[in-house]
Amino acid sequence: MFEQKKITYKMKLLSSLAKVFQDEEPVYQMECQTLSALWGETVSFQAAYTGDFFMRERLDVEVVSPLKDYIRVRTVEQVPVGRATNGIVDDNYLRTEPGLYPDLLRDVKDGKVIVCSNQWRSLWIDIEVTKDIAPGNYEIEVRLKKEGDVVASAKQRLTVIGVELPKQKIMHTEWMHADCLADYYHVDVFSEEHWKILENYFKEYVKRGCNMMLTPLFTSPLDTAVGLERTTTQLIKVEVVKGEYRFDFSKLKRWIDLCKKCGIEYYEMSHLFSQWGAKYAPKVVAEVDGKEEKIFGWHTPAVGEYTRFLKAFLPQLIEKLKEWNIDQVTYFHISDEPREEHLESYRAAKESLGNMLDGFHTFDALSSYEFYRHGLIDKPIPGNNEIEEFLEHGLTDMWTYYCTGQFYEVSNRFMSMPSARNRIYGVQLYKYKIIGILHWGYNFYNSQFSIEHINPYEVTDAGNAFPSGDPFLVYPGADRNPEESIRMMVHYEALTDLRALELLESLTSREHVMELIEGELAEPLTFKRYPKSDMYLIMLRNRVNKEIQKFGI
Repeated sequence: MFEQKKITYKMKLLSSLAKVFQDEEPVYQMECQTLSALWGETVSFQAAYTGDFFMRERLDVEVVSPLKDYIRVRTVEQVPVGRATNGIVDDNYLRTEPGLYPDLLRDVKDGKVIVCSNQWRSLWIDIEVTKDIAPGNYEIEVRLKKEGDVVASAKQRLTVIGVELPKQKIMHTEWMHADCLADYYHVDVFSEEHWKILENYFKEYVKRGCNMMLTPLFTSPLDTAVGLERTTTQLIKVEVVKGEYRFDFSKLKRWIDLCKKCGIEYYEMSHLFSQWGAKYAPKVVAEVDGKEEKIFGWHTPAVGEYTRFLKAFLPQLIEKLKEWNIDQVTYFHISDEPREEHLESYRAAKESLGNMLDGFHTFDALSSYEFYRHGLIDKPIPGNNEIEEFLEHGLTDMWTYYCTGQFYEVSNRFMSMPSARNRIYGVQLYKYKIIGILHWGYNFYNSQFSIEHINPYEVTDAGNAFPSGDPFLVYPGADRNPEESIRMMVHYEALTDLRALELLESLTSREHVMELIEGELAEPLTFKRYPKSDMYLIMLRNRVNKEIQKFGI
């Protein structure tokens, strides 16, 4: 016989920067629980909970607050992490071993949550702060109830400041992989079902601060093994009649119209040449004398017949971009992540374009300054671990990116990293006046090199290729809407921090804002040297909000 004991429940308030592992009791930090917000942003906190009963229980969740109508409650679900790091780590990781990590945010739809015996979990609470909420102080109580009785609760306070957060200035692209959505949901590419799914994903994408969209003119030549191919995702219909190329732009027009409807402001055309060196053409499918076939791909060099194709295609595309009034906000890619040994093949591909892209920005993720020095790229996008060389050469209006290769010292958003390492990005972007940021994986649901499709709920590291947290930001929900992650929400917070810093600068001065950022630090903030505590970020944002209230009302 088991001796019956009294069941106890616990709940602790935590900031949005905490990560709650089921086998580790989280630490309540009163210095991190002051929460303030401006109109026009969503702010978040967490309530961690556990119980010491024998099996598990389903308890009711209740939020008591005058802001209840503006509050969304989600559970933080644990997901499997196979590859936690790249092997080389610094002192700013939470864990480095495989296991279950908190990441997926899932709506509490039936008002109940699972409380696991002697395991810690957390609720993620968002408050969407609109101008309908009067300035002032508000209390938000989170309760767990069993058979109508409150068994655990915690109270969070929020200060709403009556100043609106300004529109985001920075350009932000997270690469949307349209083929991965069609593959995962088993729908035909650009079928009506696919268009509806794309709209669902576009809306969430814009809501969290993404405003530039990767546009698959032809199947994107990204993360594809040489000789293999990804599911055809081609917006341009191509016909070859007696050796001449004809183009239908109707699907591209529908894509652009959907982007505009959802709030996209900038467009990046998919890469015109293969990844890692620009040696080949991307996959292009065409109707040749009435029969569909692949006319370009790994079997065709970058320069040759493909050059003739581009000379027919690009002028017509540019004409359409002007007709649709998006030519001034459209950027072109040549090839992704060329290395210095690819300088000549990249040069050959770029020169094959002649002056067809004159007047447009060309930009690519690359880390060798030589490409810029040789005049081969208009807007280089170095990794945040390589950007210092570009800054030292006096470049301004810079872009930057990070992915799997930016794992040492610099900010990033692997699941194994603390959330503060994700959120500090906004402060860094402000200091260095970065105008655009890029990441390759908004929803990459393939293994590395796209050899096979994966289920992102089961495989979070692209088949043990990249640290979990690199390939995607959102999960493919069963209702064909994206399910967000902790990383998505914290990255959004980094962007709202950036907007708040810019607002305060407009009310005071850049020097004033930089004093708030660096005044108490032992050394200047850089991309590699920065505060690592949650408290720094939360207190900085609260100080900035108070200054905005002081000077902006």
